Amino acid sequence: MTGADTLPKLLLRNAAAYPAEVALREKKFGIWRSITWAEYAARTRAIALGLHGLGLGAADVVGMIGDNRPEWVMGEIAAHAIGARSLGLYRDSLDDEVAYLLAYAGVSAVIAEDEEQVDKLLGIGDRAPSLQHIIYCDPRGIRKYDDPRLLAMSELLARGDAAHAADPSRWDALVAATRGEDVAILCTTSGTTARPKLAMLTAGALIRHCAAYLEADPKGPQDEYVSVLPLPWIMEQIYAVGWGLLARMRVNFVEEPETMMADFREIGPSFVLFAPRLWESIAADVRAKVMDASPLKRRAYELGMRHGLAALDQGRRSPLAEQLLFRALRDRLGFTNLRSAATGGAALGPDTFRFFRAMGVPLRQLYGQTETLGAYTVHRADEVDQETVGVAFNPAIETRIEHPDPNGLGEIVTRHPNMFTGYFGMPENPDMRDGWLHTGDAGYFDAKGHLVVIDRIKDMATTARGERFSPQYIENKLKFSPYVAEAVVLGDGRSHLAAMICIRFPIVSKWAERNRIAFTTYTDLSTRPEVVELLAAEVAKVNATLPDPQRIRDFVLLYKELDADDDELTRTRKVRRGVINQKYGEIIEALYRGETSIPVDTTITFQDGTKQRIRTTLRVVSTVPHLSQAAE
Repeated sequence: MTGADTLPKLLLRNAAAYPAEVALREKKFGIWRSITWAEYAARTRAIALGLHGLGLGAADVVGMIGDNRPEWVMGEIAAHAIGARSLGLYRDSLDDEVAYLLAYAGVSAVIAEDEEQVDKLLGIGDRAPSLQHIIYCDPRGIRKYDDPRLLAMSELLARGDAAHAADPSRWDALVAATRGEDVAILCTTSGTTARPKLAMLTAGALIRHCAAYLEADPKGPQDEYVSVLPLPWIMEQIYAVGWGLLARMRVNFVEEPETMMADFREIGPSFVLFAPRLWESIAADVRAKVMDASPLKRRAYELGMRHGLAALDQGRRSPLAEQLLFRALRDRLGFTNLRSAATGGAALGPDTFRFFRAMGVPLRQLYGQTETLGAYTVHRADEVDQETVGVAFNPAIETRIEHPDPNGLGEIVTRHPNMFTGYFGMPENPDMRDGWLHTGDAGYFDAKGHLVVIDRIKDMATTARGERFSPQYIENKLKFSPYVAEAVVLGDGRSHLAAMICIRFPIVSKWAERNRIAFTTYTDLSTRPEVVELLAAEVAKVNATLPDPQRIRDFVLLYKELDADDDELTRTRKVRRGVINQKYGEIIEALYRGETSIPVDTTITFQDGTKQRIRTTLRVVSTVPHLSQAAE
């Protein structure tokens, strides 16, 4: 890796040494198209020289917005090659979010995937005065526009190729001038409490951290990876960009988000990272399909899972479960070739974790933050524990617990040589003290030295009786149910725990149709008595696994799903509890007043700006009615 301290340098090194080797694949019109290292470098060069010809260079910021595409990664590396910084924007960000980030970072140009994203950028108007160029990749629907900032990617490539033909040495000179210790990436933090901050990352730190991570989980040119998590997220930067360049792991891009799992199965990757929400969704879909299966297949599934989980608890695999269920299930999901799998970004419920481990998926938990260049702990392959996030994967990584209580629980703080350099536009960094990052997470080390992460410190709760609990832990147990899409557990400062639950509409609607229960909308379905009883049974199952003080006494089914567009979730699907407490305050207060039903009259706004009035009544379900009077 000598001399290759930036991403453009790594790309040129690979193109020179392995020009015909496949680096990327993209599915278009149902066909997988390969991109070699030579083609990867040539297209990146054309984008870089095209951007340079527009006058962009050092001190500029280039944004990318859209689905995961080769042009996204090439545009990022091209920006670094001309000395500019890259900023990834989540594809489903609303106009206000995009306007805020573009203005805050002073973005000069944005590479946008299609008409949807271009409309978003044009709709911002003068809220992003620094935006001079909008480069669109898909021309469909855009030719009718007349904004002088618009430029087709095909035209940018042509300009870049012409610039290279006129001065073949220019590209090499630009790349040679890049420095690993210059800030290259502005990466958004999760923003669970406010607007996301922009962590400043250097390419050298990213490359060194990726190299350390690869020592713990080796990858090479024989490995296949499917890029499905948002590229603005730090972990997708590590895998699709860092590992792709450093280990030459082949990175595959699906055709559309809707075809993701089908495309995933066609590749049959050797490594996968999914966010907890996706692992939960896959597990729920499996159980939903089992519900539709014949009685014989349902019995085979139940027998296989029972033997598989029992064997997992004994540290082995069940040959019966493998033959009866797991081999075919892994093949159906595209997991047959997996040699490594990970989950990160938030806590994954232990039930979901055990489900996949029993299936034979080599799943390991990661832990990290954007500020630490992503993950810095991982399970060792022979020491996987669903209750922990493993150990630091490099001796240079230091992690300790600050201000531990008598049980060893305190704030997780960490430092290592390859962390972020600070937050953009913030001279003072409140999270860094004496070189240590204060994560804001509560955790402890177990007897084996593994790190256990409990919850955000600000989210740790205590009932009025002084009993501490982690809402996130209980929420994850609830979300193991195929019928639960999201849950918010309440009870801080209250007499008991309660919950607001969102049904998983595709699966609950299928269950309702099979049971001949008529409904019209999500709101209507969530109020059906049969659905309420179905969810009550699921809550009862979770309560049976919890100590008495942590059991949910009352719950309601919300009239809508929680949505990042409504600021209820972050773009990485973490609950914004402050927003929830404010937005649903009347429902929460009614829950704790002991009301049996809660009238709702509200209006929701859809992404396209249309509004819908919702008038309904939420039924409060008490799981322990005999305690109602005694607890008051």
